[in-house]
Amino acid sequence: MRNNRKERNAFHSPSYWQSYSDMMAALLLIFILIIAITLAIYKQKQTDLEVTKQQLSSTQADLAMSEEELKNYMAQLDDANTKVSMTQEELQAAYNAIAAKQEEVDATQEELRATKSQLQDIVGVRTDIIRALQESLDGSSMTVDAQNGSITFSSDVLFRYNSAVLTENSKNTLREVIPTYLSVLLQADYRPYIAEIIVEGHTDTEGGYASNMELSFARANAVATFCQNSKNGLTDDQITALQNVLTVNGRSYSSPVYKEGTSEVDMAASRRVEIKFRLKEDEMIEKINEVLNES
Repeated sequence: MRNNRKERNAFHSPSYWQSYSDMMAALLLIFILIIAITLAIYKQKQTDLEVTKQQLSSTQADLAMSEEELKNYMAQLDDANTKVSMTQEELQAAYNAIAAKQEEVDATQEELRATKSQLQDIVGVRTDIIRALQESLDGSSMTVDAQNGSITFSSDVLFRYNSAVLTENSKNTLREVIPTYLSVLLQADYRPYIAEIIVEGHTDTEGGYASNMELSFARANAVATFCQNSKNGLTDDQITALQNVLTVNGRSYSSPVYKEGTSEVDMAASRRVEIKFRLKEDEMIEKINEVLNES
């Protein structure tokens, strides 16, 4: 009984209620702190969310820019691929052209080698022929040109003025020289190398070109006709061989002779008939020049 009273008294004592109020105050404070912390955390989360949103927006913008740049890069890549494809086609075309050119070069070189081989077979023939001509005509009134092997007759010796008819005296001169000269060119050792035997007439510079052309040709033709007469020293076989390579030219006054050391035309020396020859090696040299010019 006494203990119950003590408990009641303790419950109603001021210290009890003070402790209770302190406890409630503490609970309230804890509750307030929890709310404050929760609000702080919420605000921080909101801030973090805003930052994240901003970062996301920035990332999306960067991504959009990256996509645009990627499109540009892809376009540039496509353009580059197109150019590369075109370049490869051009390179292939260039390669094909080079290959074709190389084939032409190879063919040209082969042709040059063959021509060179032919030239080597006849090298020195001109010198041999000129030497043989000089030896054959040694002691005669005719001089063989040491450079080209030609012989020259003065028209004043062969013809009367403005005439294309051989004089009787000139025929004797021709019979002395022509058979010897042509026999050397037509002999078996040299005949295969002779491309052409040329009888060429020239005049002085007086008169017109056309009339001088007619006269120079007529005089050259008179000499050529004389050579083809078997009574004048050549055999029938030699005449036949001569006709296969004989050419007659008239040059009018296109190639006059000048007095030595001057520009004055030597009229008497210009009136002349030349007999000369051309070798097949000359044709080969011309062919080589043509090949080189084409290369």
